[in-house]
Amino acid sequence: MNLPNKLTVFRIFLIPVFMLIIIFGGDAHTVAAGYTIYWSRVIAAIVFAIASATDWFDGHIARSRNMVTNFGKFADPLADKMLTMTAFIYLVDLKLAPAWVVAIIVCRELAVTGLRLILAENKGQVLAAKMPGKIKTTCQMLSIIFLLIGNFWYIGTILLYLALIFTIYSGYDYFHHSWGVFKGSM
Repeated sequence: MNLPNKLTVFRIFLIPVFMLIIIFGGDAHTVAAGYTIYWSRVIAAIVFAIASATDWFDGHIARSRNMVTNFGKFADPLADKMLTMTAFIYLVDLKLAPAWVVAIIVCRELAVTGLRLILAENKGQVLAAKMPGKIKTTCQMLSIIFLLIGNFWYIGTILLYLALIFTIYSGYDYFHHSWGVFKGSM
């Protein structure tokens, strides 16, 4: 197993760590401006940020050192979706994100994952991430971090709605350019 794949597996391993920190979080700590910070959320944000950073590093290392593998092509986007969907579900539970926004994001992620599987099965193609999808992922990850921290909820909220826009646009873009895979099957 090469380094990029190890980073992907490490990201998957951090998901239950993130969950346990959120679930068994400690008491609130009040700071000067009247904000309440839940230290467990700050620690969870740090764990999430570390996991998110591995996404960039594994892709960068794999491409720059020609270490792209079939496992990486499969596991990397899966790890990203598992990480972000888990965090979004907890954000809804913590009342830090609207359920309807998270539902749209989750539905898009499942639809594009399904499209990737159909393309791989029917045409042997791997649907590579395009720039709108990369912007979507970056906005999602940053919004989760800022929403968890608490004092920066407004930045997190702006990034969440920006992520929603790129989620919808990139989903449309993927399906628009891959619609031919459905010809003759409807």
